[in-house]
Amino acid sequence: MFKPLNILDDRHKILRKISKEVNTPLSDEDKITIENIIKHLKYSQIEKKAEKYNLRPGMGLAFPQLGMLKRIIVIVHEYEEGKFKNYVVVNPKIISHSEEIIALETGEGCLSVNREVEGHVPRYARVKVVGLDEDGNEISIRAREDLSIALQHEIDHLNGILFYDKINKKKPFFNENEIRLI
Repeated sequence: MFKPLNILDDRHKILRKISKEVNTPLSDEDKITIENIIKHLKYSQIEKKAEKYNLRPGMGLAFPQLGMLKRIIVIVHEYEEGKFKNYVVVNPKIISHSEEIIALETGEGCLSVNREVEGHVPRYARVKVVGLDEDGNEISIRAREDLSIALQHEIDHLNGILFYDKINKKKPFFNENEIRLI
């Protein structure tokens, strides 16, 4: 039985707070929340399921978006049609990044932002993220392009930052000579 998550809207003040580090292994409650997030994100990316349950497509979710100020992010990356890889990172930190900056050509979206926000969000093309898995084992993720963007977006949530905070108000769009658009 699937029940869509109750994701907070960006007007909710909790989304502007800094999340707290989490001890591992995670509680059973947190593990169940992660399972529910994975299912929600996966279903949101499968057209028939998204329509059936009225889900907006999403690739990632951070615990603060569910009202929990815990440093846990979940990304469900469709790396090939119908094939998904799940990333669960507890207490994630970006320890290195490329100099190259990219942006999604169509702009970013967020499951907590229920409207279109126009503009390019500058992000590192490649990042290395370290953290812990659900059981407290150290993990390291090297990501590029869309996965790199998703990791940066979700880690921002842990610090009370929303994607549109990073859009340049004076110059919301870049051209191909200024930044690589993907």
